[in-house]
Amino acid sequence: MMIIQKKTALTLGTAAWVGFAAATGALAQDMPGEGTTIQMAQPTWDTGWFHTEIYAQMLEELGYEMNDTMTLDNPIFYQSVAFGDVTMWVDGWFPLHNTYRDSFEGDAELVGAVAEGGALEGYLVDKASADEFGITTLDDFKRDEVKEAFDRNGDGKADMVACPPGWGCEINIEHHLDAYDLRDHVNPIKAGYSASMADAVAAYQGGEPILFYTWTPNWTVNELVPGEDVVWIEVPEVDLPESLMNLADAATMEGVDGCVSDPCTLGFPANDIVPVVNTAFLEDNPAVRTLLEEVSIPLSAIFAQNAAMNEGDDDIEAQAAAWIEDNRAEVDGWLDAARAAAQ
Repeated sequence: MMIIQKKTALTLGTAAWVGFAAATGALAQDMPGEGTTIQMAQPTWDTGWFHTEIYAQMLEELGYEMNDTMTLDNPIFYQSVAFGDVTMWVDGWFPLHNTYRDSFEGDAELVGAVAEGGALEGYLVDKASADEFGITTLDDFKRDEVKEAFDRNGDGKADMVACPPGWGCEINIEHHLDAYDLRDHVNPIKAGYSASMADAVAAYQGGEPILFYTWTPNWTVNELVPGEDVVWIEVPEVDLPESLMNLADAATMEGVDGCVSDPCTLGFPANDIVPVVNTAFLEDNPAVRTLLEEVSIPLSAIFAQNAAMNEGDDDIEAQAAAWIEDNRAEVDGWLDAARAAAQ
């Protein structure tokens, strides 16, 4: 009788251990990131914060502990991700950010894409002024009557909302000002972009001419609709920084809504928005690599959130959570692929 009791106890103990091990294995499979911390970064332009938060919440579902997201300028991020001080961001703009490749190649890499080819850049003018003055390219801002109309600070130059120091677009705009001999004709406004654009929108609503640089996705093209409120104008000819000249053909695009011409010589190649991640981290976390390779966020969703944010709805965490739930079947497929890669 005692022997039977011992065997029964042993059998029950073994079964309990097997059950515990199976549960532990299932947990590890469902939460491959458990015990690992990720330091995400986001850019200083807030139009990228929505998809940053979507990725962060999906990584949390894989069990990763997420530190508070850091907001960084481009040069600091690319140096930090190479050193491993920052794990990743999902706001690489390539080829625009090619200028930073030397600071991270070999230590960090591009993985997957938030959106491919749909990120446009260029210069826009309010449609009324474009029609009145016959503005079609940046060269038209060398004309005295055009400069006078767009001169809001009285310095004799046309004022243009540009990019703050440290942004990739600042490098290209500065290059254009020299390449097209615009230094004596155009004054680039480099203050905070959102505030500068809000001022430009107010000026437009007050009937004043406006000239600005923008990119998509961005709330600006929801507030000022190309073809209705504003028009994309062209550059005189494609002239890019040396690191981008091999992409010159991509700086002229067909079918750009609201451009003064088709095809439209915007002067900037279309960009992919891509995650940039520390390579050593990726090697230790195949689930993250697979997740990043699987995920894509429709530009229409980013446009809609940007517009809502501009209207005052700045609860980005809730917006991201709502998008994930609205797309739960697709998100679960991405997460399942990531979990499978970790096995």
